[in-house]
Parts: sequence; C-alpha cells; structure tokens
Amino acid sequence: MLENFVVNFKEFLFPVAEITASTLELIGIVIIFIGSFRALFRVIGCLVKKQPLNIVVELGKALALALEFKMGAEIIKTVIIHDLEELAILGVVIVIRALLAVIIHWEIRLEEKENSTQK
Repeated sequence: MLENFVVNFKEFLFPVAEITASTLELIGIVIIFIGSFRALFRVIGCLVKKQPLNIVVELGKALALALEFKMGAEIIKTVIIHDLEELAILGVVIVIRALLAVIIHWEIRLEEKENSTQK
C-alpha cells in the first residue's frame, strides 16, 4: 500500500519538478535577455545624448534576479537526482551560481556607493 503510494507520488513529482525547473530556467533567461537589451538601449541613448555612461547597476540587478530564478531551478532539480554523480554536478553548479550572485551583489553595492559619492 505505502510502496504503491510512493511509486505513484514519484511518477507525479518528477514531471512536475522537471517542468517547474525548466520554467524557472526560462524565466531566468528571459530576464537576462530583457535586462541586456535595456542596458544596450541605455548605452545607445547615453552615447547619442553624450551623457555619462553608467549601466552597471541596472544590468547587475537584472543578472542577479535571473541568477535567483536559475538557483531556484537547481534546487528543484535536487528532487529528480538519480545518482551521486548528478548530485555532485548539481552541487558544483549551485556553488558557482551562488558565487556569481555574491560577486554581482558586491559589484552593485560598490557601484551604487561610487555613484552616491559622485553626486
């Protein structure tokens, strides 16, 4: 009885986890795409108007948000791991993405601090 429930639950959970992880990955990609294009248009606008160029904070925030979605996808992927090798790879990916997020947040803070001292 319990064994049957576990098998049925896994059959339900794995596809849901895969769809959710893929959706979160896609949202992260879309955020990077939109943030990059917004930054590009801002660069072009600053060059045309001959204004100082400062897009680090805006682009950094988009990348940081995208990384959060992608990290969420990686966490959900832990549900569908089949062996220790997949777990090791997933762990490395999570660590790399976490380091990237910390670096991006650090750069944003430095840039915001620099911008506030220049004004």
